[in-house]
Amino acid sequence: MRTLVVAALATVPFLPIVLGAQTTPARPLAQQIVHTDPAKYRPSPAVHGGPGRLDYTGLLDHTSLDTNLFFLHRGVIQPKSGIGAHFHNQCEEMFVILNGEAQFTVDGRTSVLQGPVGAPVRMGHSHAIYNHTDQPVEWMNINVSAVKAVYDAFDLSDPRVGVPLDPIPTFMTMRLDKALLRPAEAMLGGRGTVQYRRALGPSVFLGPWAYVDHLVLPAGATVGPHTDADFGAFYYVLEGSGRVTVGTESAAIVRGDAIPLQLKTAKTFENTGTAPLELLVVGVAADPQKKNDLLQRRPPPRG
Repeated sequence: MRTLVVAALATVPFLPIVLGAQTTPARPLAQQIVHTDPAKYRPSPAVHGGPGRLDYTGLLDHTSLDTNLFFLHRGVIQPKSGIGAHFHNQCEEMFVILNGEAQFTVDGRTSVLQGPVGAPVRMGHSHAIYNHTDQPVEWMNINVSAVKAVYDAFDLSDPRVGVPLDPIPTFMTMRLDKALLRPAEAMLGGRGTVQYRRALGPSVFLGPWAYVDHLVLPAGATVGPHTDADFGAFYYVLEGSGRVTVGTESAAIVRGDAIPLQLKTAKTFENTGTAPLELLVVGVAADPQKKNDLLQRRPPPRG
């Protein structure tokens, strides 16, 4: 059965690009960090039957974490372009825009969202995105699968162009608004006061996707060191620069870097620059029950 699934995926037009930069425990930390490089973006027309063209690349894939992350894509949605409406029945996915605005569709209802923002979509629900503006939109796509390394998609042949718009979204959204952050002193044993918010909690997702955190470290601040036996995670640097320490290794991180972190990995983050270090953190549970445990208590800052 697994052979048949893998063979079938070869016909799907929008699969993660498998890059050489895949994480394994034996590789040096600096080689595990994947850098966003627009020169590596691949032109991709008519994604899921959508209009126009995306330019994107894969930063992380299903080998990057020991939990069920399937991919992290990063790219640009060109003007009057987008991703057509489609279902995932074995995956949960979230389109994120980092600037401008775009028309997000979930289950056939469409609203304009202002970046930076995302819209998580549960398994068994359809979604799409369309850049109706005259400017490129910086875009990210995160996908977590119910079964390790298994992807599915069912296209609806609907480009979602010129559709009616709801002034208030009828679907869940994730706002990366710094005004919503709250101070956390000495976070997880770190130094200084950071700004933190759990942007999406475990109740949002049906599968092993556990949370999305938004975190800002001022100059000189640190988070950690800390370990987590229940949640693998990746950190994406939205702004600023700093340093990550994993075990006994340290490496510099800058805007656009994706840092995959395995289960039971000791890690520390530090802002070594002068501007704030802004991070997006995606956590994926190894055990669904551990994710459900988060529902029973106010979640502490973790990553």
